[in-house]
Amino acid sequence: MATLSAFSSTPWPNPNPNTSPTPDFDSFSDQSYPIESDADSNFSMPDHTIEHNEHDHDHDHDPNPNPNPNPNPIIQNPFSTPPDSPSPPSSPQPTLLHLSFNQDHGCFAAGTDHGFRIFNCDPFREIFRRDFMSSPSPSEDAAAAGADAGGGISSVEMLFRCNILALVGGGPHPQYPPTKVMIWDDHQSRCIGELSFRSYVRSVRLRRDRIVVVLEQKVYVYNFADLKLLHQIETIANPKGLCAISQQNSSLVLVCPGLQKGQVRVEHYASKRTKFIMAHDSRIACFALTPDGHLLATSSTKGTLVRIYNTVDGTLLQEVRRGADRAEIYSLAFSSTAQWLAVSSDKGTVHVFSLKVNSASAGNEKSRTASDSNLAVTQSSSSLSFIRGVLPKYFNSEWSVAQFRLTEGSHYIVAFGHQKNTVVILGMDGSFYRCQFDPVNGGEMLQLEYHNFLKPEEAF
Repeated sequence: MATLSAFSSTPWPNPNPNTSPTPDFDSFSDQSYPIESDADSNFSMPDHTIEHNEHDHDHDHDPNPNPNPNPNPIIQNPFSTPPDSPSPPSSPQPTLLHLSFNQDHGCFAAGTDHGFRIFNCDPFREIFRRDFMSSPSPSEDAAAAGADAGGGISSVEMLFRCNILALVGGGPHPQYPPTKVMIWDDHQSRCIGELSFRSYVRSVRLRRDRIVVVLEQKVYVYNFADLKLLHQIETIANPKGLCAISQQNSSLVLVCPGLQKGQVRVEHYASKRTKFIMAHDSRIACFALTPDGHLLATSSTKGTLVRIYNTVDGTLLQEVRRGADRAEIYSLAFSSTAQWLAVSSDKGTVHVFSLKVNSASAGNEKSRTASDSNLAVTQSSSSLSFIRGVLPKYFNSEWSVAQFRLTEGSHYIVAFGHQKNTVVILGMDGSFYRCQFDPVNGGEMLQLEYHNFLKPEEAF
């Protein structure tokens, strides 16, 4: 059982300033809303509280009563610092804990053992950073200061380019408990709320009207305006926090692992339908959703094949092959038109595949199966396809059109750039690549740009 209580205070900030404002919490005074839930989460901001009681999580964690334990973070904003102000004291290069793109792939966020940083992709530049770790005094070294001050952020989720972000603490010295989602308002440079759980938060997903929190075996969906719990979903063990949500205002589609190995669950909230897709024989390793929620790309722990499904009826539309050897897939990304699919893995090569089904037709027309003649072999298919049915399926596979080779074993994520036929690649070593591929001839991509965004000497 849960109740929401509110008192006179400032209204909850609007995550979508271009639309009508979110409700003022003043209007909720003296009201309570029962929620049938076994969750243990509470949202709090000045004079506002939501509490849930939970009985099924793995272990308890003493909640931190202060949602902002370091109320005076070091704030370094290149756009607000006067030109003649002294430079901040140098600090050791941070360790990356997290990388993620925002919803339109125009920005990316980096969580470090010091705090977090936000970057623009094109043109590449650092937008701002928030370093929570206190600068060491002359009598102590940086390691000792870091151990006392915390600062580690293991997850940063942006909401397009607005001032609201979701933070989760992590690393050796987390800034916040890893069992909490902290709602950060960068206009105020502080946390304005939190959601607390009794097990570790694996990931967070945001859209303008929802906050989705992923735990090891649960997914919670909250309304953004008042943090009311709307839905909770049980999943198979999900240590990576796999989850994807559509971003179009007209419909909400959520994808998460199902309750069986190799299964994905698709929630269509507009039509109140749930679709289960047996995508692979092995466990799901990665998936991606188009912004409209019509197409879903999945890969398994084998990492050799990527499959594209229609989320409405679960039909397999296309299957492409990354390679023959096992690989760990780190990221999948659709282009804005769903004409291309990018894949990164621990093999050190980023692949771009041509897709033969567009997202609009998948959502509005009868879907086509992978054996449809419209999915005929193109130049990206194996040259041995003429003996299909005689040799194994491998020889009739659809291969990538373009490739970009990186360091094998390193962790990279990929997205499509805003310029035509470009991809942006981010590495956990601090590397930023922008590359261009030839949509007609394919082959090796052309590197257009490289930066190391962790190096303090980089000029942004």
